[in-house]
Order: sequence, then structure tokens, then C-alpha cells
Amino acid sequence: MGAVQDVTDATFADIVLTSSKPVLVDYWADWCAPCKQLSPIIEELAGEYGDKITFAKVDTNVNTQTAAQQGVLSLPTIQIFVGGQVVKAFQGGKTKATLLRALDEYL
Repeated sequence: MGAVQDVTDATFADIVLTSSKPVLVDYWADWCAPCKQLSPIIEELAGEYGDKITFAKVDTNVNTQTAAQQGVLSLPTIQIFVGGQVVKAFQGGKTKATLLRALDEYL
């Protein structure tokens, strides 16, 4: 069982880029309605698959440097990292089934 980790500009490299497990990163903001709909889905996935995949979220209101470095232009954006590299990315609200299909090869 895992929890979703809050990642900041200062901790992004340590938590995401150097992780030995795949990492799903949710870029969000408090004003973003689709982000609010996606958040409980990611929390649920973290509870189910947190032993195999690290789940992280980046508040783009506060952590603008990370969002800019990762090319995040719209919210929500989901990126899946393996070995410090983005292997999949999505923009906009997604269903649990869509996220599970994206994570499937890493579970």
C-alpha cells in the first residue's frame, strides 16, 4: 500500500528521476476542476499499486520550475517515468481504466 507523495521543485529529482520503481506524476492546481476529479483516482491507484509504482503529485501553482522543465502546458498532466525518463504522458482528465492500461506494462 502506498500513498501519493507531494513532490516539490527541490525534491523532484530525488523522488522521481532517481526512483528504482516506475513513477506516475500528477501535475495539478487547486483551481483545476479536472485535477480535482483525477485526484481520488490516483489516490485509489496508489493504495492498490503503491508497492510496485511510486505515485507523486506536483502542485504547479507552487512548483513552477518543475512544471516548466517537464514541458507541462495544460492541467491535469500525467507523466509516467521509468529510469528517470518520461515513457508516457497524458493531458486532461482520465478514467481509472485509462490510467491502469497505461501502467499495465509496469505492474
